Amino acid sequence: MPTAAASAREILVRLHDVMASRTPAQAKLNQVVGIIGEETDSEVCSVYLLREGVLELFATRGLAQEAVHVTKLALGEGLVGTIAERGEVLNLDEAASHPDFRYMPETGEERFHSFAGVPIIRRERVVGVLAVQHAEQRRYADVEIEALLTVAMVLSELIANAGLIDTGAVTDRPQSTAAVRIPGQKLVEGMASGAAVFHQPRIVVEHTVAEDTDAERHRVYAAFDKMREQIDRIAREAEFGVGGEHIEVIETYKMFAYDEGWARRINEAIDSGLTAEAAIERVQQRTRQRMRQIDDPLLADRMHDLEDLANRLLRIVSGQMGTAAQLGLRQDTILIARNLGPAELLEYDRRRLKGVILEEGSLTAHVTIVARAMGVPVLGRVRDVRRLIAEGDQLLLDVTEGNVFVRPSAAMEEAFDAKLALRQKRKAAFAALRDVPPVTKDGHRVTLMINAGLRDDVGALDITGADGIGLFRTEFQFLVSATLPQRERQQRLYREVMETAGDRPVVFRTIDIGGDKALPYLKLEGGHEENPAMGWRALRLSLERDGLMKVQARALLEAGAGRTLNVMFPMVSEAWEFDEAKALFEAQRDWLTGRGKRAPNEVRYGAMLEVPALAEQLDLLLPAVDFLSIGTNDLTQFLFAADRANPKLAERYDWLSSSILRFLRRVVTAAREQGVPVAVCGEMGGRPLEALALIGIGIDRLSITPAAVGPVKAMIRSLDRTAVTAELDRLLARPPRDMRGALETWAAANGIELA
Repeated sequence: MPTAAASAREILVRLHDVMASRTPAQAKLNQVVGIIGEETDSEVCSVYLLREGVLELFATRGLAQEAVHVTKLALGEGLVGTIAERGEVLNLDEAASHPDFRYMPETGEERFHSFAGVPIIRRERVVGVLAVQHAEQRRYADVEIEALLTVAMVLSELIANAGLIDTGAVTDRPQSTAAVRIPGQKLVEGMASGAAVFHQPRIVVEHTVAEDTDAERHRVYAAFDKMREQIDRIAREAEFGVGGEHIEVIETYKMFAYDEGWARRINEAIDSGLTAEAAIERVQQRTRQRMRQIDDPLLADRMHDLEDLANRLLRIVSGQMGTAAQLGLRQDTILIARNLGPAELLEYDRRRLKGVILEEGSLTAHVTIVARAMGVPVLGRVRDVRRLIAEGDQLLLDVTEGNVFVRPSAAMEEAFDAKLALRQKRKAAFAALRDVPPVTKDGHRVTLMINAGLRDDVGALDITGADGIGLFRTEFQFLVSATLPQRERQQRLYREVMETAGDRPVVFRTIDIGGDKALPYLKLEGGHEENPAMGWRALRLSLERDGLMKVQARALLEAGAGRTLNVMFPMVSEAWEFDEAKALFEAQRDWLTGRGKRAPNEVRYGAMLEVPALAEQLDLLLPAVDFLSIGTNDLTQFLFAADRANPKLAERYDWLSSSILRFLRRVVTAAREQGVPVAVCGEMGGRPLEALALIGIGIDRLSITPAAVGPVKAMIRSLDRTAVTAELDRLLARPPRDMRGALETWAAANGIELA
């Protein structure tokens, strides 16, 4: 079987002459489908083009000629419409078995069974579909699909030059100039205003077929050298003041820049007959298609790094180096990009860069970690930005609400400015509470701690005046690393966190990976999990892979030498799991002391109550633990059988349900009888009304996000603990249907500060 490069090259050699001829566009397309059909040994080859929002059969070999310009499909209609709508490949040995199949009687296609179709893409948008068919049932080989994708790229140039593309499908200008609100995903919270600036001008590959393959290969080699020099320079010059995980992100990014596999794929595309620019874009298109098929968010984020590097490489090889960063920002700017690599973000002038909008992006993406360290608000998953936003448009970015306002009206600007002023005023008021203790009006001291996971997060202790870190998520170091962090690197992080915290306690949660937090470098058995949140993760995984936990235990024990070390085990389901985890740590502690090495003065062990079953073993667990932490995020979704990520179940996922409050009160009561301190370290404790309810059922330790410390502290200082305890006892004795509404009414009547 020929290689994909050889298959594509044979077709491109013949297409080159067709494209250079002076024949009309329709005649060229008729010749093209004939050539592709012959070279792929397909009985049918058809080209559909997007015209006025409809896919029209423009040329075919094998289907009825009477159907040309007659057969039309809407986006999403039939196999062809599905390919165009999703921008994905279909490869079927029996077309009629696909749920989206639609029979078009005028084409005479009923005798054909196998079907393969690829999108024709121009300026990152689908403008048509290339499809082949066979009477026999067979799946097309990967090399054939790769050849079709390469040919589709060349076709996009032919039909664009012939003026056959629906111009409305590829325009860069918004179709409306009216004010509009676009929703997105909250990645880094904050508010900002500024002019819209696209990260990079769109580079259109005008010439796809190579005249001299060797020359194109040398162009790519030179571009790779220049790109790697740029990345090395950015890595050297990146300054954050304090080291952090974002530095590791940059190192991971450098690893991709030197990835030989990526360079090899681009060279293979050049071998197929493409120019250097077309080869880079060809590999980039395939990467985007794979990104859409990846369920694992961490692996998808790694693919985003390749997307960013491909954009950089394409600009270098084409000579179009003018990114917005290199041209310089002239005013307060909201940056817009499909996705952004960490190195790209670091190139911008931080005095002018006020916010970022991404068409893609995720909470675990490398750019999100770096943006958080820079203090730049980021809104992700914003759709249709090029259709709705033009360069220079005024934008109001409100990530706290998950929106961006484009070309805002005067009323929108006034409301935004008022909200921003109020936010800044309240932020100043909360900052003024930094050194004021969180004591209720009747003199009860509540312990307020913060959740952290990055080295830089520890700085929030001084900013907020928090009592310590009640949850340090150690898995963050694993999630942003390209390889498994070695013991020395783990130890260095843990020691620096404790040194920065000083006398304030830090509770380290052992690694919580697996399930929906997969690591690409750690292969786990079992494959895809239907319910990853309830899968092979956290302590379950660590007890099985005890080598992983032993390394972390050594790192934590060595880092805590001469101090008090607080260790917490996540997702404990039964008491014996805690016992085994503690025994593993104690064995490592004995090993250290047996060799004369320093160990912590004291190790305090705690368990996270996230699995409801553990509440039925509190009589076995509580005598063994030094403290208990309730992880309300997982606990609540398990109690309600309601996926917290599913928007349809949002109303079923209420922390102020009487069921969750009764459950928590029972746990608190049992722990108090055993003299075991209990903390809540989930998102529930960071909301003033929910925190009020927690205090009312006996919780006096909260670990929350740094941004929530001020609002929760203000609420505590306006609260009478005795009164709220009595109110919770009354409400939980005969729960109202709307517990949230009842608590809001009581808080308002008693002057509780909940803003």
